[in-house]
Formats: sequence, C-alpha cells, structure tokens
Amino acid sequence: MNEQHVGLLGATSLVGQCLLNQLLQNNYRITAFSRRLFTQSHPQIIWRQLDTTVDFSDSIENRIIPFWLCVAPIWILPEHFDLLLAYGARRIVVLSSTSRFTKNASTDTKEREIAMQLIKSEEMVQAWMTAHKIEWIFLRPTMIYGYGRDKNITEIMNFIHRFGFFPLLGSAQGLRQPIHAEDVAIACYKALSTLSLANRSYNLAGGETLTYRAMVNCVFAALHQPQRTLTIPLWLFQIASWGIRWLPSYRYWTSAMAERMNQNLNFDCSDLQRDLNFLPRAFVLTAKDLPSQK
Repeated sequence: MNEQHVGLLGATSLVGQCLLNQLLQNNYRITAFSRRLFTQSHPQIIWRQLDTTVDFSDSIENRIIPFWLCVAPIWILPEHFDLLLAYGARRIVVLSSTSRFTKNASTDTKEREIAMQLIKSEEMVQAWMTAHKIEWIFLRPTMIYGYGRDKNITEIMNFIHRFGFFPLLGSAQGLRQPIHAEDVAIACYKALSTLSLANRSYNLAGGETLTYRAMVNCVFAALHQPQRTLTIPLWLFQIASWGIRWLPSYRYWTSAMAERMNQNLNFDCSDLQRDLNFLPRAFVLTAKDLPSQK
C-alpha cells in the first residue's frame, strides 16, 4: 500500500490491540477510535473519541484516511458512516462473525437475535459501501481466544479455576477451530493491504480442527490441572445454566451453549488462506493466554 495511514475502529478491543501492534510493526500511522477518551502516547498513533467527527485542527494529511479497519461489533458501524465519509474512506476491512451461521437456528431467542443482527448489519454495510464506491472485505472469525481477554476459552479457564471441573453434554464431539486474536489481526492486515481483493467475504478459522472435548482437555493441560470433566444430560444443563446465571460472571450462559458442544462449527477457509497467503497457528495456549487470577 502506498498510503501508510489507517483508521481503526475498536482499537481498545482484544483484536484491536493486536492490530495496533501489527500496524506499528509495519510502520503505519494510525488514527485509533474508541468510545472513551484514550490518552496513551505513541508517536505513530492519534487517539480520537468515537462520538466526534473530523478534528479540523489536524493537519491536512491527518484529515484524509482512505484505509480503515473495523474490529468493533459490526452493528455499530452504521452509526459511523458519516465519520467514514468525512475522512474520505475508500477501503475497509470489517470483522463480523460465523455466529451468523451457527446461531441462526439456536434454541435460545437472544442467540437467534444476534445471528439476525449480524446478517442485517452485513447487508446494510455492504449496501452502503457499494453505494459510496468504498471497497469492503468482511472477515468472519470462529472462536477467538488470546491473552486471557476473550469470552470463549477464557470462560472455560475461569470455570475450571473456580470449580475444578468442566461440564460436558454427552460426547461433546462437535468440531471447533479456535483462532488466536493475533492471527485475526494478521488476517485483517493482510486483507487490508492486498489491494487486488475487494468486495468479498471470508470465513476465518484457526489452523487446527478439534472436538469440543479435546479443546477443553487442552485447557486443562495449559492450566496444569488434571482433566476432570463431568458428562451430564441436557435437562440438568438447563437447570444448572438457570442457576449459574445468578453469578455475574456466568449471566450469559445458556443451555443452547451446551447443545452446541455436539454440533460441528467448522468452516472451510481454504479460499482465505489461498488469497491472503495466510496460515494460522494450531490451537496452543501459552502462559500469555491465561487469565490473571485475583
């Protein structure tokens, strides 16, 4: 890319922080947006609050940002269409989710609503970008993990820390492809900088496919704890999930999450790997991926 200035929405998120490092390593200037005012100092980063538009005290070169990355929830992006136009956006990579496919038939109403929200947001963003002749690429990651900040693997780790075991529904043989947040950031960067690709969507998965049960066993190994899983029936999961939601840390747990333990949530991502020359890592948890324990 000839232009070395990038706008980043969702800069303080897990993937956003990984993207900041990725962009800095490649000598980009970044205008980073977050909902709260962020004052971290770095010579290559300009921080802006999301409720503002163009800062006209900026130099001319900082007012024009053709290239953008959105790793905030996709459904907030339409709120900032005017911001993108004000900065002269010409190309954007947007993070969505494979949940648009995996939760659209969920037994949980809220999960179906999330899937529909993703679908409608993609349609709205695509239509608006096309109308304004802005190039777009959607990346839909599967289960993101990393640095103890995710809501997937870290949730499993925290449960094991607290209770010393992990409950599984039946054989828990549903396939998973966890992807590290760093690999999501790499894919976003590659998609942004591969200018020959435009106006297409990719599913984004990790470099290893394993069963849900095997994934949980990997978590036990990373925590250096014996593998203590408890196989329980769905009716007991339904009762337990209702009870555990009284604890703030588990208020989003549902029996639908247990039902998916035996559903295959794997995707063919060979087109993305080919087009971006992208090879994500296998599912490996390092010490940096463990959540801090208070």
